[in-house]
Amino acid sequence: MKEITVISGKGGTGKTTLLASLAALVKRAVLVDADVDAADLHLLLKPLVRRREPFVASQVARIDPEKCDRCGKCVEVCRFEAIEDFRVDPIACEGCGVCFHVCPQGAVFMEDVQSGEWFISQTRYGPMVHAKLGVAQENSGKLVTLVRKEAQRIAREQNYPLILIDGPPGIGCPVIASLGGVNAVLVVTEPSVSGIHDLERVLGVSRHFQVPAWVCVNKWDINPENTAKIRGYCQQQGCPVIGEIPFDPVVTKAMVMESAVVEYSGGIVSQEIKKMWTKFERLLGYPLDAGGALREEQRPSL
Repeated sequence: MKEITVISGKGGTGKTTLLASLAALVKRAVLVDADVDAADLHLLLKPLVRRREPFVASQVARIDPEKCDRCGKCVEVCRFEAIEDFRVDPIACEGCGVCFHVCPQGAVFMEDVQSGEWFISQTRYGPMVHAKLGVAQENSGKLVTLVRKEAQRIAREQNYPLILIDGPPGIGCPVIASLGGVNAVLVVTEPSVSGIHDLERVLGVSRHFQVPAWVCVNKWDINPENTAKIRGYCQQQGCPVIGEIPFDPVVTKAMVMESAVVEYSGGIVSQEIKKMWTKFERLLGYPLDAGGALREEQRPSL
């Protein structure tokens, strides 16, 4: 079983659109949307949710007014000024638990908070594990780790040879959680000044965690000069540029039709994506349609 994470140093480079096309080409993979803060792979794949679970990864303090003698010790030790009039502001509370430990009356208790939800779904390309983090909630890295573990379980139990992970943008905690232990990352960038800068950052992260990285330049022809700079930089870093996809409005049309571009059109964009995936296969030593693509009626249930 191999795991590939598709990432980008910034949002809007087209990594989710590209991953949907890879899923359509492979046909025999477990899909993961690790962008739990702003998941959008489901918009293209229209998954049928088969399992829905709460995500609980944090706590907030509560004060029992019947036990509280208003001694004020909890107010003194709260560094976040989350306690006012002996009531805890759940938004300001960081769940550190100091007030719980210092309360002489045992009036403070810690309460679990549901930070989001995670799902196991079925798509037309195979099973998909995805999640939704609540507004202003934390622990996105833990949620990414959770959905990855569920995807690994499904792949083991149902003999899927590949896991495709749609990683979050940037270089923060959820990105790190989406990289750990994968076989390779595909970095999607664009030939803009900010795109080049963010490419350098995200390659630095993959290098730090010793994960092989290959690069795809999306919309390369909108600025051929910057594309040449990306090629030169990647050559210096030892990161092959395995794909250069031109700009084409057909990508937007495919998205509007809720379809992967390789299914929607056989044009130049689809041809370049197929060429790129063939190169990726050779680098990974992974054959396309490994184990044979299953007919719809043969696909194992969740």
